[in-house]
Amino acid sequence: MNKPQSASDAKTPEQPTETTNFTKARAKLSFDRMIEHGAKMGMPNPLFHCADRAAKATIHIDGKDYINFSTYDYLDINGHPEITEAVTATAKVYGTSAGASRLVGGERVPHRELEQALCDFLGTEDCIAYVSGHATNVTTLGFLFGPRDLILHDNLAHNSLAQGARLSGATRFSYQHNSCEDLERLLKTKRAEHKNCVIVTEGLFSMDGNIPDIPRLIELKKQYNCMLMVDEAHSLGVLGEHGRGVAEYFNVDPSDVDLWMSTLSKTLCGCGGYIAGRRDVVQFLKYGAPGFVFSVGMPPVIAAACTTALKILRREPERVKRVQHISRYFLEYAQSKGLNTGEAQGYAIVPIITGESFFTGFLSARLFQRGIYVMPISFPAVKEGEGRLRFFLSAAQTEENVRKTIDAVIEEMPEAQKMVDRYRAEHPEG
Repeated sequence: MNKPQSASDAKTPEQPTETTNFTKARAKLSFDRMIEHGAKMGMPNPLFHCADRAAKATIHIDGKDYINFSTYDYLDINGHPEITEAVTATAKVYGTSAGASRLVGGERVPHRELEQALCDFLGTEDCIAYVSGHATNVTTLGFLFGPRDLILHDNLAHNSLAQGARLSGATRFSYQHNSCEDLERLLKTKRAEHKNCVIVTEGLFSMDGNIPDIPRLIELKKQYNCMLMVDEAHSLGVLGEHGRGVAEYFNVDPSDVDLWMSTLSKTLCGCGGYIAGRRDVVQFLKYGAPGFVFSVGMPPVIAAACTTALKILRREPERVKRVQHISRYFLEYAQSKGLNTGEAQGYAIVPIITGESFFTGFLSARLFQRGIYVMPISFPAVKEGEGRLRFFLSAAQTEENVRKTIDAVIEEMPEAQKMVDRYRAEHPEG
């Protein structure tokens, strides 16, 4: 009989002698480099700050209020008493989970109420709500299109749109940002080679805060027999007199866009996403899109929250006017101070282009020390050299906070540059 091996006799597993592939890849991440170098300069990590209550015009972190420009709650609806009441009542009936894929037992009344409310608001035939906004784009493009098809997307389209295009296996090309001329060039040379074609754009671009020429895109999609998909993650509730997005902004027929997409986590302060459009397309997605068929249904409480938020939006269009006003005020004040706001048009998202990633991170950290919470955006979210502070404007925000913030940016930019110069002098190898 073999003698049991004692702990001291046990062979110690060999320790890896090389850096793992994941560690090597992680070392290339711009955010990681920014955090590492910032720590050497005594600057705190600007990411993953943990707030202890809902974020409004201010955000509360570690016992202190900061002026907040990092919330998607554009219309200041999150936390509304009507939503809290609706969620509480829904949880008492349905619990907190759908319990299954909607296709096989997870269908609940709040799901259907939300989808119908969105159809009524957007003017479409049908709608499908997914549990994840990112997955909405990935699974919709990945399922509807295949190797014989063509996907043409704006080269600044969101990661989820690019990932969905890759997943589909379709031939894909990106056209120059907001350039209908470049898009038409691709249509002329590539469209005839493929069975189906879809043009993909955002309604309000999440990094630049500008709007595509939707009427021209509709003309092109009709001329070249394409579909058109518009991601309204940031334009729903923000554009148009009543917040109906780019269709209202441009006064176009909603049926001229085949796939209206938006997340439910921003204006409607829930979680998930939707596709709205023709009934036959939506039904096809409901029976086949993997991100819907093989995923648990959206929690009924979230569906109820989004439906209630939509009711508040429709009842109180003045919220749309407030976010539009404060956005224009921010843009105009920043420009009056000589700051580079890129192509922003003054709707909810205004970047201040700062250039180098390290400089952007140091500037964000210095603003945080002054009680201002705004996130740095650097590669790979944007091109190297196009780092920025991205300001989200909410209906809750004030002109006083805007002025205080812009003035602080002006004052702290030279200090952030000194930090970059000092770091490079002390770490020439970095």
